[in-house]
Order: sequence, then C-alpha cells, then structure tokens
Amino acid sequence: MSASERVSDTPGGPVRTALTLGGVLIGFLVVPMAMSGTSVALPEISAELGGSGAALQWVVTGYFLAATCLMLVAGSLGDRVGRRLVFAAGVVVWTLSTLGAALSGDVLLLDTARTLSGVGAAAVLACGGAILASTFTGPARTRAFGAVGAVVGTGLAFGPTVAGWLVGTFGWRAMFAVFAAAGLVVLAGTPAMRESTASVRPRFDLTGTLLFVTGMVGLMFGVNRVSQAGWGDPVVLASAGVGALLLVAFAVVQRRVADPVLDLGLVGDRRFVGWLLAAVTLAFGTVGVLVYLPTWLQGAGGLSAQEAGALMLVMTVPVLLVPPLAGQVVARGVPARVVVGIAVGCLAAGNAWLVGLSPGGAVLTLAGPLLLLGLGNGAAVGLIDAQALDLVDADRVGMASGLLNTMRSAANTVALAVFGAVLVTVVQAGTGDRELAGRVALGDLSGGDAGYLAEQYTAAWRVGLGLVAGLCVLAGAAVLYLTSRARPAVVPTEEESHL
Repeated sequence: MSASERVSDTPGGPVRTALTLGGVLIGFLVVPMAMSGTSVALPEISAELGGSGAALQWVVTGYFLAATCLMLVAGSLGDRVGRRLVFAAGVVVWTLSTLGAALSGDVLLLDTARTLSGVGAAAVLACGGAILASTFTGPARTRAFGAVGAVVGTGLAFGPTVAGWLVGTFGWRAMFAVFAAAGLVVLAGTPAMRESTASVRPRFDLTGTLLFVTGMVGLMFGVNRVSQAGWGDPVVLASAGVGALLLVAFAVVQRRVADPVLDLGLVGDRRFVGWLLAAVTLAFGTVGVLVYLPTWLQGAGGLSAQEAGALMLVMTVPVLLVPPLAGQVVARGVPARVVVGIAVGCLAAGNAWLVGLSPGGAVLTLAGPLLLLGLGNGAAVGLIDAQALDLVDADRVGMASGLLNTMRSAANTVALAVFGAVLVTVVQAGTGDRELAGRVALGDLSGGDAGYLAEQYTAAWRVGLGLVAGLCVLAGAAVLYLTSRARPAVVPTEEESHL
C-alpha cells in the first residue's frame, strides 16, 4: 500500500482480513447470480404481473445496463469519499431494491427496483475490487483475486440453476427475497473492512459523470437492440451513434479538468491497457458459447435442456477450480502475462475446435473444446484484476477497478450482440427470412425443414466461432506485447554520439 493512501484505522489482524475477504466474496457471488439468474423467472413474472415482452425484458436489461454504466463512476467516487463507504452504500441500495423487487405489484415497479439494484451492483463490484487491492499486496493479492475469479464464475454459471430451483420451489418473489437476505449478510461484514480514500479528495466531476453515464446508456441501449432489430435499425444507429459521440466528448473533457472521473493517464500505461484488453478478450472468447451454445444443443443437437446444461458444466466447472491454481503458479514465479497468454490461446483453440460441430455428430465430442474454454477462462479471470491494479497507485485504485469492470461488462454486452447478429445474418442469408432466422438463432427450428434449418444454424455457428478464434489469436499476441516490460533506453556514449 502506498504511503499516499489515507487509511482511517489500522489493520485488525487475520480475523479482520478474513472478514473483509469473506464479505467481498459473498457480494461478488450474489450480485452476478442475480444478474445471470433472473431471466429464469420471467415466465412466472409474466403470468402474475402481465406486461409486454419489452417491459419484461427490462427486468434483466435494466439491472445490467445500470451496473455497466455506473461502475467507473462508483469506483472513482470511492477514491474520493471512501471505498468502504461507497461499497456499503451500494450493498444497502442493492438489498433494499432487491427486496422491493420481491414486493413489486406491477412490472413498472419491478423494472424500477431492478434498475436501482443495478446501481447498487455497480458500487459493490467496483469498490469491492478496490477494497481487496487496498487490503492485500503481492502474492496475497493474487490469491485473493483468484478467489474472486472463482466466486464470480460460480455466480454467473450457477445463477440460472439456483434461481430456477428457487422459482420452481418457492416462486419468483422468494428468489428476490433470498438475494436480499444475502445482501444483509454482506452488509453485516462491512464494519470489518478498513476505510481508505485517495490522499487528496478532489472535487466531483459532474460534467464528466453525466457525459460518461449518458454516453454509456446510449451505446449499451443501442447494442442491446441489435439482436432484435439488426445493425441497420434507425433506433440502434441513433442511440449507439449519440452514445459514441458523448463518450468522445467525455474523453475531451477529461483531458481538461483537474479532477476527472477517469484519469486518462491510466490508459497511457501500455501494460494496464494490455490487462484491459485481456479482460475484453475473455468476454469475447467465452460469452457467445456460454449463452448461445445451449440453444444449439437443444435445437440442432437434439438434447434436452437438462442434458445441455449438464454438458455445459464441462466449461463452467473449471472456472470454479482453476483460478486459485493459476494464482499458485504465478506465486511460484511463472509470469502472469505468460499464464494469461496461454489462457487466451486456450480460448482461441477451443473456439476453433468447436468449428467442427455437426448436427448429426456425437455431442460428447464437444467436451474437449468446452474444457479448453473453461480452463482458459478460469486461468485468466482471477489474474487480470490483480495484475492490472498492481500497476496503479493507491489513490486511483477504485477508478481503475471501476474501469476494469466497466470494460468487462461492456465487452460482454457487445460480444453477445455481435455473436447473435452473426447467427441471425448467416441464417437469414440461407433462408431469406429474418424473422425465421431470429427464431432459429434461439434454437427454434419449427418454422420449416428442420434438417435444413439445423444445417444453416450450424453454418452460422461455424462463421461466428471462426471469427472469435481469429480475434483471440490477434488479441492474445497484443496482450503479450502490451504487458511486457519496456526495454530501458540505451543512452549513447559521448564518443558514439559524435559518430
């Protein structure tokens, strides 16, 4: 920890450290679980509360959008007023709004509650990482973030399973009530966390905050519509275009203000940019398969939902087991950049291997590439944040954590939109019917010759997987270059300078 960082009290020993780690880890478990699992409850919510499809989708989209757009702001605010304070406030907002979701009497109130939950989630994820970075150093920090990687992977991977069991057994309101109760457990652990802020408390950059949030909302809203309306939809173009322009204006403003929301010096460090790129690559290398492959397995592969879910465990289980092992490998002297480079290589190889999928082939042959994807994701997910935050001074650790989480979340959104758009576009080229292509991309092959549609669906998958594999190869090479140490400049001798 740098001497410039202000800490309100001294460490309280191993018990306090364990409580800090435990509280953050529980938060990092339930917040992603509520993100990935809520969609399971939409049919029951619709049956009880009614509402249009778009309104129901905002139960999921509102949460995700608010979290993505506010992580950087939450992390930067934590540096200013206190990381524990912002984390605790986020837990309170998340818990109360999740409880409000459980008590909602109509879809509009539910959408509002879920959007507020996303606001709380942004503070938990951004400042939780900053708290760990302020609490642990060296190998202990690597181990702590390895545990974070395993826990976040658990929440995302098993969110639908846990939510499905709660909804099926007790109803959708009980699901939100259980999540809210978990929030109370996290809140109870916050007094054990040390408070820390930047050494100098700068003024809050209101202009920069408004530009960033509105720009991200416009961009993410447009990207979220792509799978439904296509890239040429006027709303998509207008929303994403305005959002991009606002983000450009945000970058210009950040260069001119004394106390920016985002210190652009962060992205002036090529190694930090390399770790940002690694986080983005993980999203692009895994999220398309994780979200869309189960629909292919059921639509073209002929599996039941239970069988598809069981096969996907080959990809998700390594994310739970491998992060601590990767941390141990780095602690024994293997450079983290090498481990992450190998991990990205696994993602490239896994996607390339999956190109061989076939509607008539044995689905168990997919276990090999899925295992590679799981190993690659698990090996890198816990290392990236630890390595990136090691490059940042203590005054900006909340800002850096917020930026990492923003890039990761935005990359997930863009990756899903691009992968879904590729599937729809390729199937549409073969069928000539966009509406039918949209249904096929979701695994519904009932709109025509099932065999022909399965072939078109599989061809679309091969295109998407090939693109992802190629991107992973290029990104992996860039990550290895960017995260390498720059060679020291060679100063010529006086004699050499006259030659």
